[in-house]
Amino acid sequence: MRFDSNPLSLYKNKHNHVFVKFAVSFVLLGLAFRLFVSDSIRFSSVNFESQQTQIHVEETNTGPPVPSPPTIKPLSADFHPNETHISSNQEKCDLFTGEWIPDPSGPIYGNVTCHAIEGHQNCMRNGRPDSGYLYWRWNPRDCELPRFNPERFLNFMRNKWWAFIGDSISRNHVQSLLCILSQVEQAVEVYHDEEYRSKRWQFPSYNFTLSVVWTPFLLKAEVFEDINGVSSSEIRLYLDELDTKWTEQYKNFDYVVIAGGKWFLKTAIYHENNTVKGCHYCPGKNLTELGFDYAYRKALQLVLSFVTRLDRKAFVFLRTTTPDHFENGEWFSGGTCNRSVPFKEGEVEMRDIDGIMRDIELEEFGKATGIGAEKGVTLKLLDTTSLSLLRPDGHPGPYRQFQPFAKDKNAKVQNDCLHWCLPGPIDSWNDLLMEMMVDGING
Repeated sequence: MRFDSNPLSLYKNKHNHVFVKFAVSFVLLGLAFRLFVSDSIRFSSVNFESQQTQIHVEETNTGPPVPSPPTIKPLSADFHPNETHISSNQEKCDLFTGEWIPDPSGPIYGNVTCHAIEGHQNCMRNGRPDSGYLYWRWNPRDCELPRFNPERFLNFMRNKWWAFIGDSISRNHVQSLLCILSQVEQAVEVYHDEEYRSKRWQFPSYNFTLSVVWTPFLLKAEVFEDINGVSSSEIRLYLDELDTKWTEQYKNFDYVVIAGGKWFLKTAIYHENNTVKGCHYCPGKNLTELGFDYAYRKALQLVLSFVTRLDRKAFVFLRTTTPDHFENGEWFSGGTCNRSVPFKEGEVEMRDIDGIMRDIELEEFGKATGIGAEKGVTLKLLDTTSLSLLRPDGHPGPYRQFQPFAKDKNAKVQNDCLHWCLPGPIDSWNDLLMEMMVDGING
């Protein structure tokens, strides 16, 4: 990774010899301190890895430096609707502005003991050689974020039902939560659909039910793809109808995390009022190009209207879009993600598509909060976009497959730079989720 050093100018007043000598001495002292700290961090990283349990690593190989990805569009203006009381000291804090800092304690669970991890996200089992990505935690700028307490969470959840509603990132998220909660009690799977995309678990000691509902558009959709994602026809998306897979269950839910995602970027024909309204990326169809942003806004408007106007007063989180970290191509064209440490603030900027989606989320969430408050619905924004943008090191990459280089160290394999390794950075989303839930209950 490229690190930019901006040298100080020490010669604004060339005639002030004393000032120059003092400044030079100060810079040298600072550089010495920086080298000392840098060496200390590197030394500590070795210690971090020696403390891990249940996570098997044969060697550490961070690889050569990787050039920074091109920047396209700066982050949209800050919008922090979830100013939260930190429960330990009742101090106001924006949970989503901060940095990733070294954490010698590592993850709360291991990849061997948690049985909820899908093969594609079990990076350590699949042969990922480095483990440094496990030893960071999210640190908000103005407060301390408590680590997730699984026993306390389950006590809060007695006789409750929590659902994650969305696409495969929502499934990735619920698997992280299951792994954390397994430190107290193993969940019992009680339902899955034919494709094992929607599932339901129970925690018998707490009468707590946890679900993930697969609905990548949140809307009614007809998708013509095989198991490998190969399309035989354009998606048909109905912009004025919600997907009944989740709406018919909604009356059961006490807590929900709802999220849209990258599926809206796919080629699709848009239907409204029983007619074809237009499309997204459908050359040769003689249809109006409306763009994915049109459909995404319509979807969020319909979803937020549904959850705020319904008699069911659930505690609702809207999770913002998840950026990917493909470099030198996309998932289908040889893109990779080989970085081994987080970005620092200012080293990366959000891409156009993610910026557009997040702006829509912030705008529509802002409109819905007032209605929700009037109706007695707790509505929170789980704004994970910017903090996730800083973690290019947390994806499976080529290790979405088992031992991809066992037979050929130069093998060409498809990378996953969107989903997250488990354990991995996505575990911090649950730290945030619990803090916001506790704040909502106590507030």
